[in-house]
Amino acid sequence: MKQQIHELIPKAASFFKVVGNETRMKILCTIAHDEVCVDDIAENVNMTKSAVSHQLKILKEEGLVKSRRDGKNIFYSLDDQHVVDIIDIAFIHIEHKLHGKECE
Repeated sequence: MKQQIHELIPKAASFFKVVGNETRMKILCTIAHDEVCVDDIAENVNMTKSAVSHQLKILKEEGLVKSRRDGKNIFYSLDDQHVVDIIDIAFIHIEHKLHGKECE
């Protein structure tokens, strides 16, 4: 393997560890296309605001989400489109496997 790939493997493993959590995946899907406040995220994923805030902190530390304060509310969105692209590709792969098709 190229040296550059060796340097990226730990970062990729960390990324997949973070997004591999079902709760965090639900949060990422909730904010995939819109900026969403913590209260609405918590309601959408059926969790407490405190639990969602903890998961958002992990996602933010990994550089996957960004936040914006508006008064008392904090709004979260994805840091870049690549996260959505990777999730979409994962869903396409899973659907193909579920329906017995080869990936195209």
